[in-house]
Formats: sequence, structure tokens, C-alpha cells
Amino acid sequence: MAKPAKQPDVEEDMVLVPASAVFPIEVKPPACFDPDDLRTWPDDPGRFEYVDGRLLYMPPCGEIQSAVAADVMYVLGAWQRQHPDFVVGGNEAGLAVGDNKYGLDGAVWRRDDVGQMKPGFSRVPPILAVEVAGARDKEVDMARKAVDYVQHGVRVVWLVMPESGEVVVFTRASMKFERFSKDMSVAPVEELPGLAPAVTDFFRQLG
Repeated sequence: MAKPAKQPDVEEDMVLVPASAVFPIEVKPPACFDPDDLRTWPDDPGRFEYVDGRLLYMPPCGEIQSAVAADVMYVLGAWQRQHPDFVVGGNEAGLAVGDNKYGLDGAVWRRDDVGQMKPGFSRVPPILAVEVAGARDKEVDMARKAVDYVQHGVRVVWLVMPESGEVVVFTRASMKFERFSKDMSVAPVEELPGLAPAVTDFFRQLG
């Protein structure tokens, strides 16, 4: 008789999630949880957002999403060095959008709008917000986020899609989604002079 497969060691309060689970997964907030206070958020590996009254969890980034997010930050960082009147954020930059709390892969603010930087979520909508799709991210869910961002003051959203090699742009001015493929450059943003990168700049490390 075959021996049963050895189960991984888990903590008593840990629940193994089936491989078929659909992310993001809602988790129970800690007893002291205050969505406005980052010190009360779970201290677990992975990514959390607070949306529509629910604390949502996503696993850590995979290799592809991580590499593309780094390329995004390289593009924005190189541009900012030539435009010091702006501030660039990344690394799941915390943004409070109404009652929701999101983490952005990239963002650009006007420095005068940001003022003195402080811990916690930014409550100033950036001019540009960037989301990089992971293996489990659905474009329809990312599009829903883009609409929420724009409805709360963000001017432009870039959805960077590694699987298709495209950048999907949503603007407050048009309220439409426009796709840019690898042989194109992203449409310039009027408020961000000179920021119109080639789509291939976001996928350089993918080779």
C-alpha cells in the first residue's frame, strides 16, 4: 500500500489554498486593522489591497512581472532625472482612492502637488498610474481598477501586459482604452513632457 504524500509543515492558523483558487483572495483583517494605517496591515509575504471594504491578497510577483515592473521603473526614473519637477513612485506605491487602498507598480506626481513626503498612503492622485499584469491578473479586473483611478483624479493609466507585449492606455480625457503594440510608442501625456516611451522599453529584460 502506497504511503500517503507527506503534507508540508504549516502553522495551525494557515489554510492551504487549492491550486484552482482565483486571486485576489479576500482575507480576514487583523483585529486591530485600520485601512488608513499601514502599521496595522498584515505582515505576510505577498501583496495586499483594500477594495470595496474587503482586504484582498495576491501572492508575490513572479519572475516575468518582476522584470517588467523593473523596466517600468527604469523608464520612469530615467525620465524623472530630466524632469525634477516631478516625483516617481513604485514598489507597490500606496494610493488611497476614495475608501479603497491600492498598490501601484509605477506612478508620477507633480512635485508641487505632493509637497512634503510622509509615511502612509498618498491621497494625491498621480498624473500617471502604472499597473503591470501578473500571471494571475485578468485584464478585465485591471481595466476596472483603471476606471476607478481615473474617476478619482488620475489623468492617465498604463496597463502593461507582458503576455501580449502591449501597453493598454486609459485616459481621463477620452475614457477609452487604446492598445499600443511592440512596434509603437506610447502616446505622449500632455502633462508629462517628453514621456512617450517605446513599448519595447517595458520588455527589455524579457529578451
